[in-house]
Amino acid sequence: MSLAEDVRAGLLSRPRSLPPKYFYDETGSLLFDRICDTQEYYPTRTEDDLLARYASSIIGKVGPRHILELGSGTARKTRHLLQACCQQETVDYWPFDVCREVLELSSETLSECYPWLGVQPLLGDYSAGLEHLPVLDGPCLYVFLGGSLGNFEAPAAVELLSELAARMSADDRLLLGVDRVKSPAVLEAAYDDAEGVTAAFNRNLLSVLNRELEADFRIEHFAHRAIYNDPQAQVEMYLVAERSQEVRLGKLEETLRFAEGETILTEISRKFTLESASDMLADAGLHLDDHYTPPNQYFSLLLAAPQSNGHAAFI
Repeated sequence: MSLAEDVRAGLLSRPRSLPPKYFYDETGSLLFDRICDTQEYYPTRTEDDLLARYASSIIGKVGPRHILELGSGTARKTRHLLQACCQQETVDYWPFDVCREVLELSSETLSECYPWLGVQPLLGDYSAGLEHLPVLDGPCLYVFLGGSLGNFEAPAAVELLSELAARMSADDRLLLGVDRVKSPAVLEAAYDDAEGVTAAFNRNLLSVLNRELEADFRIEHFAHRAIYNDPQAQVEMYLVAERSQEVRLGKLEETLRFAEGETILTEISRKFTLESASDMLADAGLHLDDHYTPPNQYFSLLLAAPQSNGHAAFI
């Protein structure tokens, strides 16, 4: 769906919501990189440490001819995997991202850092489906890092993984990063850092609407809120109207009327146990081939393979 379609579906009705894919314009992508450096945001540094430790083992096990990454962004963590490929004869990296500017910049940087690497950028939105991805010969390592799958409701997450599983050959693997269930205080701090970088990231979504839909959101009139919904095992991010106000969406010829305290749900981030993550993979036609986690079990890297008849799941 387009931005206009998503706004009509989610913002013009109550409760109001927008999908998180619109966070990632050039400004939002750079802000997210800053979030990853905040003291409170453990997922990136934990996943980065896991990749630094296990990248060689993962690459050695899969032996990929191709690495295709969903939501590649600046590919800062993926470089551990690429570096581990340097002894292989030929490897192509396919970064797949929704932001053209970030995709072009990261592709140029990676080509300079790894002259032996074939970089094949793909512009698109993986949440809209994977039917336009190229058909690749030879083992492919599909990469989906950062806990981004947690931004999907459970049925949509299984649908995306099922679509990916249907594309995979027996030699292909999926490397999936998932955030783990833990203390609500730790989780809420990770999405509401003391520096306010996450708040700026969240409010930048209103800048995207102002620019793309000729809206007139007063960004300073909206606050950032992050809460952990324990029964759903997910963090929820909201923009909260701090006063009653009207907002014009010029291109849609619509006017939004916000009451004080009214919210826009901008992101969910589901958290997993190893059991719930394994069940999700199984529902999508995948089985857990290997599992990498730190001693505190704050985050997991899951290496998954297509299911075969009679295959027992990894425990």
